[in-house]
Amino acid sequence: MTDTLPSLHEASLHEASVRGASAEGAPLRDPYAPPEGKSVRYRTDRDHVDLVPVHVVWEVTLACNLKCQHCGSRAGRPRPDELNTQEALDLIDHLAALGTREITLIGGEAYLRRDWIELIRRSRQNGIRTAIQTGARNLTDKRLDEAAEAGLQGVGVSIDGLPELHDRVRGVPGSYDQAISALHRAKARGLAVSVNTQIGAETAQHLPELMERIIAAGATHWQIQLTVAMGNAVDNPGLLLQPYQLLEVMPLLARLYREGLERGLLMVVGNNVGYFGPYERVWRGLGDDTDHWTGCAAGQGGIGIEADGTIKGCPSLATTLYAAGNVREMSIEDIWRYSEKMAFGRVRDVEELYGYCRTCYYADVCRAGCTWTSESLLGKRGDNPYCHHRVLDLARHGWRERVTKIKDAPPDSFAVGEFALVREPIPGAQTVPLPVRDPAAVHVHHRERSEAGGALPPRLTVCRSCDQYVWPHETDCPHCAADIALVERQHAEAAERRRALIEQAQRLLSGIREGA
Repeated sequence: MTDTLPSLHEASLHEASVRGASAEGAPLRDPYAPPEGKSVRYRTDRDHVDLVPVHVVWEVTLACNLKCQHCGSRAGRPRPDELNTQEALDLIDHLAALGTREITLIGGEAYLRRDWIELIRRSRQNGIRTAIQTGARNLTDKRLDEAAEAGLQGVGVSIDGLPELHDRVRGVPGSYDQAISALHRAKARGLAVSVNTQIGAETAQHLPELMERIIAAGATHWQIQLTVAMGNAVDNPGLLLQPYQLLEVMPLLARLYREGLERGLLMVVGNNVGYFGPYERVWRGLGDDTDHWTGCAAGQGGIGIEADGTIKGCPSLATTLYAAGNVREMSIEDIWRYSEKMAFGRVRDVEELYGYCRTCYYADVCRAGCTWTSESLLGKRGDNPYCHHRVLDLARHGWRERVTKIKDAPPDSFAVGEFALVREPIPGAQTVPLPVRDPAAVHVHHRERSEAGGALPPRLTVCRSCDQYVWPHETDCPHCAADIALVERQHAEAAERRRALIEQAQRLLSGIREGA
């Protein structure tokens, strides 16, 4: 444990003690509050070290009124033994004690649970930001009014394309129109409004027009993620984007990101979009290049909860592989602190990686990206073909990768099948062998763990010559061979010249206005 940061238990007590006022009566800042301008789910260094489950995604019921072809949980009917109201309310109190700052209620369909309003109210009483993610079929005015009155702050609506594609994927005619209507009506009630879009094989061509429509409907945030080979998606493999299609999708997303910013829409990429390609500084840091992907956050900054009280490090992980415990048998605190299946992301290292990911320059900071994506696809975490850096590297050598199903998934929630990963020449391209990379040469970052089990993630820097991330100890860029210190100085000098020119222009304009 570091000397300057208390353990999780001590920090929680300290946090409770400072929520009032100082001796002089001035309000004191919550030491776990995110920096000004950051969302409440932004993880600070203290969150990392003290291992705070900042964001919880809670499947409050598996009941659903849609029939989505890509549903990983195969939602439809409630689970046989879902938590009762008192159990759910107690769980919210315990999450608040652990330091949770945001809860997203999902399903199935969250509002099909009869006591969902009580859950919202208790969450807000604990000072936790509370939102729902919904397909919005039959999200009536009455339901929205009751939720808003209880303190609901945000509504995220899932929209997977223009009407024909969305209705087909969601399995119910008219579901697109109901989703757009829900955006308008939630916005009118003062709720934060966002859209979640899964990108499959047919989605990319819909994205520009879809962006126009969700902006018109009032959305301010747009989360993008890739459809994953789990549950119903295994039964419908034609929905899956092929890894090599990232060559076209990623530049499109970057363009839409820039256009959206100019119009008040922030694109937020999910954990399976990335990694370390030319847009990394946009995806993670929203323009702040000190933020970048630092590996799967399952069991480190978040918790997934199933409706029967099963706890996982991430709501999307396969239950059979990653169920860390049940709150009817262990406290949420003990599951979070002590369960091995909760802690896998905290202790994993590069030795569990294989394939391309094992020899990648970014292996130890990335750790094969999203665990959900790689394990669901290949039956084993540690190698992830849905990586922009990887796809670009293969393409430079004339190669690409695609996936093909070889095994069905069982009929259970969060069930996985198996896919084969095929590497093949790009049609019409000249191929050259990939360079042989020594696994022993992979950079390994020492993580000093606190008493709570947390650790600060690795931090990379940016080469100002090629805009690629590099390990801080590098002197010459391994990507473009530039002198990293030299180009950093040149970058800083150019930035200072731009700042001076802007100030000069502002002074001139001010003088013109005063003389007018």
